[in-house]
Amino acid sequence: MALELKQQLKLSQQLIMTPQLQQAIKLLQLSRLELLETISQELETNPLLEETQEDLQTEQDSELETLTTTEAPFQEVQVSETTIREDFDWEGYLDEYNTSTPVLVESDPNQEWPSFDSRLSEPTTLEDHLVWQLRMTDCSEHEREIGGMIIGNLDKDGYLDATIEEIAAMAEADPEVVERVLARVQTFDPTGVAARDLRECLLVQAKALEPMDPLVIRIIEDHLHYLETKNYAALIRSLKRSSEEVKAAVDIILGFDPRPGSAFNKETVEYISPDIYVFKVDDEWVILLNEDGMPKLRVSPYYKDALGEGESLPTETRDYIQTKLRSAAWLIKSIHQRQRTLYRVSQSIVKLQSDFFERGVACLKPMVLRDIAEDVGMHESTISRVTASKYMHTPHGIFELKYFFNSSINSVVGEAVASESVKERIRQVVREENESKPYSDQEIVEILENENICIARRTVAKYREMLGILPSNRRKKSSW
Repeated sequence: MALELKQQLKLSQQLIMTPQLQQAIKLLQLSRLELLETISQELETNPLLEETQEDLQTEQDSELETLTTTEAPFQEVQVSETTIREDFDWEGYLDEYNTSTPVLVESDPNQEWPSFDSRLSEPTTLEDHLVWQLRMTDCSEHEREIGGMIIGNLDKDGYLDATIEEIAAMAEADPEVVERVLARVQTFDPTGVAARDLRECLLVQAKALEPMDPLVIRIIEDHLHYLETKNYAALIRSLKRSSEEVKAAVDIILGFDPRPGSAFNKETVEYISPDIYVFKVDDEWVILLNEDGMPKLRVSPYYKDALGEGESLPTETRDYIQTKLRSAAWLIKSIHQRQRTLYRVSQSIVKLQSDFFERGVACLKPMVLRDIAEDVGMHESTISRVTASKYMHTPHGIFELKYFFNSSINSVVGEAVASESVKERIRQVVREENESKPYSDQEIVEILENENICIARRTVAKYREMLGILPSNRRKKSSW
C-alpha cells in the first residue's frame, strides 16, 4: 500500500492561556498579603509602574483604554490578544508567574550589608537542648554517639521512635549499652523525654519526684487504664487505699506532662488580616474591602512621553518600553478586576447567608459554589479561586470565605440544615451537659431529632472528633 502526503484545512477553536491571563488568574487567588508582596515585586522589576498617593481612578481608566485593547480577564468579558515580540522570553515569563510565591530579587553581593544569617534569631530546638546536655555528661565517645542517635530519633513530643535493636544496629553496639545510655538521656531536661510510651514517660517523671511516692508509681505501672476511663471507684478497690490517698496520687499524675517535648515546638503565630469587613449600618449590611497598605499604581508619565518620541528612540528601547507598558497596564487592570470580583462575591455571600450575619453560626445555611456562581454570573472555578485564602470580618468573628460553603443535613420537616450549624449545636449540647453524666452519641442523636435534625450516630461521632470532643466515657467527671 503506497503512502502519500495530503494537505487539509481544519477550522477549530481552542482556549489559549496567555501569560497575561495566567497572571490575572494568579492574582485572583492570592491572599491580601501575597498580593501586596506581588505588587511590591512588580514595582521593583517594572520601571513603568509607579506608586501614587493621589486618587487617579478616572484618569487611569481612560489611560488603560488607550494603552491596551485587552479587557478584564474573567468570564463575563472578552480577552483580545496583544502583539508580542517573537523573541520574547516566554519560559522566563511563565516561570515568574507560575510560582506559588512571589519571585525574590537577590541583593547585590558587592553591597556591604550585614549577612542575612546574622539577622536571624532561631529558637532552641529540643534536639539542640538535649545535645547540649549530652556534651556536658561524663561518658565515653561511643556512648555519646549512641546518645546522639537516640536524640535524633525523637519525635516532636519527645518520644523515641526507634527501637533499642534498631539503634543498636545503627551504632554497632550491644542492646544493653543502648539501654544504659537511654536511661541516662531520660534523666535530661525536660523530665520524661526519650520515653517509648506514655507509661514510661509518666514513670520517669514519677521517679524524679522528691520524695518519691510509691503509690503514684504503682498506679502508673498497674492501673493506668483506670485513669484513662476515669473509673476512680475501681481504682480505689484495686489499691485498697482510702479515697483521699488515691485522689492525692491521681492529682500528682495529672500534673505530669504527657508530651515533654512540646514546649520546644511552639509554632509561630500567624495573624490573619481580613480581606473584607462586613458592618451593619441602619439595618443594611455594608461591605468594605481592606485596602489598608494597598498601593495605588499608575503608569509612569516619563516613559509614556519617551515612547511618544517615536523614531528618536532605538528599536530595542522602544520594544522594551512597549513590553513593560503592556505588563504594567495589564497588572493594574487585573488588580482592579480582582477587587471588583471579590466585592461581588462577598456581596452575594452576605445576601445568601443573611441569617448567619443576623443571628450567628446556628443559622448558617447550606451553600455550594454553584449558588454563588449563578448569583454573580461567573464560573464555579472563578468562585473557588476568589474565595481561596480570603477572610471576612463579621460581627460573629473572622471566617474564611470557604467556611460559608458547607454541605446540608436533612431535617425531618422543612429546609435542610448546614453541617456547620449542626457542629455548633453539638458543641452547645456537650457544653450544657451534666459532667457527671455526659451524653452519649446516641443521646445526642435523639436530642437533635427532637430539634428537627435528622443525623446518624456515626455522623455525630465524626463531627465530635472534628470538634476535638472526647467520647462520653472520657468526658465523665467521676466523684470521689
